[in-house]
Amino acid sequence: MFLNTRLLSRRGLTTGLTVAAAALATAGVAWSTTATAATSVPAKTSRTSAALRTCAVNDLYLSMGRQEGAAGSLYWPIQFTNTSTSACALRGYPGVSVVDTAHRQIGPAATRSGSSYATVALAPGHSASAVVRTTNGPIGGPCLRTGTYLRVYPPASHTATLVPARWTTCSHTFQVGPVNTDGSI
Repeated sequence: MFLNTRLLSRRGLTTGLTVAAAALATAGVAWSTTATAATSVPAKTSRTSAALRTCAVNDLYLSMGRQEGAAGSLYWPIQFTNTSTSACALRGYPGVSVVDTAHRQIGPAATRSGSSYATVALAPGHSASAVVRTTNGPIGGPCLRTGTYLRVYPPASHTATLVPARWTTCSHTFQVGPVNTDGSI
């Protein structure tokens, strides 16, 4: 169901994103980017992405998308919206941990899903996301206490942002996918 944009040409990327958007829409997943506004491009083949600066924390507004459940898992996209006046790029995985109201971390930080990734170019006002996952209850282990925020370090950043999110990690499973435009983990 999810699209591997690393293997697509620019023309194929537009077609692939259109197909992925339709598939995600029928699955009930919110889609907030367009192929021309936020795109994933392999860094080695794109001169445009190499020229773009990396998005800084001050360039981004982070929020949570719509939660989805499937096959015993809970998925929740963290949305990165470019609020600056110029395009910027994100590449890789964000750092994510669950914290309480006193900003104390609950359990270990999210592990990386291991999925491949590409550079995501964000035009001003457009978004991309990174999906976090846990199990849908205590399937293979206990649940930790529920946190109030996700502490998120955008890729390539040493500064975090707190995003309001009631999150409960269960069964020792807490993963994050790379920032992308296709909603995959």
